[in-house]
Amino acid sequence: MPEFDFIVVGAGTAGCVLAARLSEDDRVRVLLLEAGGADRTRAMTVPSAWPENLGSDADWAQVTTPQAEAGPALYPRGRTLGGGSAINAMGHVRAHPALYDGWASGGAPGWGYRDLLPYFRRSEQAPGHDPELRGTDGPIRVAPAAPADRHPVAQALAGGLEAIGCPVTDDLSGARPEGVAWVDLAIADGERVSSADAYLRPALGRPNLVVRTGGLVTGLDVRGDSCAGVSYVWDGIPGHASAAEVVLAAGAVGSPQLLLLSGIGPAGALRALGLDVVADLAGVGQNLQDHPVVMVTYQAAAALPRSRYNHGEVYTAVRTELANGYPDLQVFPILRPLAAPGFDAPAVGCNLVAAVVAPSSRGSLRLASPVPGAAPLIDPGFLADPRDVDRLEAGLDLIRAAAATDVFQATGLTELWPGPGAGPRDYIGRAVGSYYHPAGTCRMGVGPDAVVDPVLRVGGLSGLRVADASVMPVITNAHPNATVLAIAERAAGLLLGQA
Repeated sequence: MPEFDFIVVGAGTAGCVLAARLSEDDRVRVLLLEAGGADRTRAMTVPSAWPENLGSDADWAQVTTPQAEAGPALYPRGRTLGGGSAINAMGHVRAHPALYDGWASGGAPGWGYRDLLPYFRRSEQAPGHDPELRGTDGPIRVAPAAPADRHPVAQALAGGLEAIGCPVTDDLSGARPEGVAWVDLAIADGERVSSADAYLRPALGRPNLVVRTGGLVTGLDVRGDSCAGVSYVWDGIPGHASAAEVVLAAGAVGSPQLLLLSGIGPAGALRALGLDVVADLAGVGQNLQDHPVVMVTYQAAAALPRSRYNHGEVYTAVRTELANGYPDLQVFPILRPLAAPGFDAPAVGCNLVAAVVAPSSRGSLRLASPVPGAAPLIDPGFLADPRDVDRLEAGLDLIRAAAATDVFQATGLTELWPGPGAGPRDYIGRAVGSYYHPAGTCRMGVGPDAVVDPVLRVGGLSGLRVADASVMPVITNAHPNATVLAIAERAAGLLLGQA
């Protein structure tokens, strides 16, 4: 008999949901393995302190391969209970319904908008919104920035965008998922709400749930065409655990990396690294998608107030001329004095940001070494498709138009980078960076490039599934965390025979 019914690899956004939901059934035994620690630090708690997580012990702190003319980009991802939801900027936004319907029609039946809606609603508690579309009693409590506490620059950007004709919506996750919105943030009672806070920690006392932090999973135990468990290193000591079902929830970097280390992936690439081929799956690590961003940096004559939320607060979803059925561009502020790498940050100021949220570019995740724990080669392929340059140029034009309005001019902010009158295209290539939203590397669907089927089983193997952002066929045109919660909720139902 296996030690466990389910082993969940990775205690990030999805893993915490899976462990909590699966262990609600006291007939099953669940093991959750996390490479990072269990601390809940100030930076993971105080919303405005979230940038302090980047580069900390709670971050894998890896970088991409060189991107366009910008060089390697920082690529933070969570290495702690809660994963990305414990270190991110707390945006809780769904994609446009048409995107999910595209998943279903493209080979993933059961994953359309109406299919996912019960799981979206189950995961969240979103007071003040339409209860037919939004959750009323889920674990993740969300709300927008309170009107009295909204940052003046965020308010000025919202006013400027509205003045140049952008529509306004009260809920990007509701009936009108387009326009200027004060979006829901995973913040309640002044503190971050991660999946570890909302799902996992309340479940830790269950006798059928074992959680081990500081345990790096080094490989999958595949016997014939079945996965029987995992190998791992815990406190420097190798170990093994067996299960009827292993579920990878290590994210769009960690899940394909573990599959590749275990001999599951493109046969030629595995053999080149001296790895035995267990299953020749060409799509593992391919189809990497992310949201490229470019910041327009503004300087101020005097210090700006500090955001009481996530240094963003207001987000705008709009369509460029290249959009195909839903918004492909997002504009938002970063209410801190930053600049793109290679550009000097102002002493005081902020940034207005354009992000391509429906990118045409695709990248890949490859192993650099067969050694577990070694950083992989992460190439999101930013600007590989010139249409994404066009989208970012449209975003910079939109930002500059909003910044030229009287309502924004009243802030006294002046453009520092790329600089008044400077053309955007050269700047885009040098300043492009990541929104830190990797997805798609274990694509769900059918065909030779699919990695998991519509019930999340890894092709050709029994006892092994993937349930995280890596299974997205097409990246969400919004922050991915709300969708990952829904993916994990539905995955738990599939595993328990309830979906």
